[in-house]
Amino acid sequence: MSDNQPLDISRGQWASRFGFIMATAGAAVGLGNIWRFPFAAGENGGGVFVLAYLFFVFVIGLPAMIAELIIGRAGQQNTSDSLRNLAFDSNQSPAWGNLGILCSVTLIMVLSFYSVVAGWSMAYFFMAVKGIFGSVSPEYIQSIWDNLLSHPHSMIYWHSIFMICTMMIIALGVNKGIERASNWMMPALFIILIALVIISATVGDFRQAVQFLFAFKLQDLTLRAVIDAMGQAFFSLATGAGAILVYGSYLSKKTRVVSTVCVIAGLDVLVAILSGLAIFPIVFAYDLPIQGGPGLMFQTLPLALANLPGTNVLAACFFLLLIFAALSSSISMAEPLVAQLHEKSFIPRKRASILVGLAAWLLGLCSVFSFNIWQNVKIFNRFGVFEIMTGLPTNIFLPIGGVLFCIFAGWIIKEKIRSHQFDADAAPITYLMWRASVRYITPAGILVILLAGLLMP
Repeated sequence: MSDNQPLDISRGQWASRFGFIMATAGAAVGLGNIWRFPFAAGENGGGVFVLAYLFFVFVIGLPAMIAELIIGRAGQQNTSDSLRNLAFDSNQSPAWGNLGILCSVTLIMVLSFYSVVAGWSMAYFFMAVKGIFGSVSPEYIQSIWDNLLSHPHSMIYWHSIFMICTMMIIALGVNKGIERASNWMMPALFIILIALVIISATVGDFRQAVQFLFAFKLQDLTLRAVIDAMGQAFFSLATGAGAILVYGSYLSKKTRVVSTVCVIAGLDVLVAILSGLAIFPIVFAYDLPIQGGPGLMFQTLPLALANLPGTNVLAACFFLLLIFAALSSSISMAEPLVAQLHEKSFIPRKRASILVGLAAWLLGLCSVFSFNIWQNVKIFNRFGVFEIMTGLPTNIFLPIGGVLFCIFAGWIIKEKIRSHQFDADAAPITYLMWRASVRYITPAGILVILLAGLLMP
């Protein structure tokens, strides 16, 4: 490595492979799995979407995740310095370090709106604890949702609580904060999710849900379904913004990258499928709409649960599940930003955590106000503020970052560094397949996502 790394900045390292898997799975398993996957499946015919999603996870998502992880473990620093120093050591332009700027902008934007959406889950969790979801009318459920969005002070309160929780964990560091929180949050998430699937199978139409999710109907195979599945596969694995890179920088050299990433991708897929099996049996049993975006989580589900025994307990469990998923992902978004500030500016981790949290909180106010006092504001006379805050980083910045990380891992760094980090000697055929994918197939697939997002209505 070059001599640019500040030697007096100590870096953490995952205490165990389990801790790394839980933390990285937490980065991947977020609202995109529990919130977006069910309604994306609902809007795209179910089985066709699921099959395409599984295919693209392993063709696009997995190689991209391995690429980012390899860069991080080889670089052993924050995003910018890892890229810059690896490029320098490979006799390439150190300007690659500027990709870290794009990653930082992407992460701060996603963290800002993610915190607002997670705040909705916190608000609904405490409503369920108070017992307000039992035997309520559709109009009452709608009024709860409308009331939350129309009152900025309420949204700011929950947005603030969630951001404080995130940054408190980050401030504690890699082992005492991120790893310790992930080691209990992720198992708890799986326990709650499996319990909800069992309950849903008992009281809902489980057979119809299984048929919907896994029955392949050729007439449902549309370009929109394929594109949405490709996007879901890529974005749900948290690649393209440097979060996996920084997590990889804390990874022991002894850990097998490919097998570990396969476990993480498997957990990510499992959560998405289980989320569908937890939600759709109840939706079908009560003949509720299977589409609806955020409304599926915060309007359709509360209405469905209102007809079941133990309504408020079930609702509390479901929204606690959303909180855990959101928190594990928000931690992965904040950590690269804190690491960048901590290592490049020599700011103590706790102070860096406060600064990052404050910046993301302030930016999150744009999302808060977009639902009330700025609801009539349109960018280019077309896009709302929340649409810009969510669409710009997820539909444009993340794909660009993903393509550049693949190019960097596949073409820029030395073959010796790349093959060593992949442990190519132990799996030469697998390595050659991955290298071909990350050089050609994965970037092409990501570019399709980018162009489709820009061109398709």
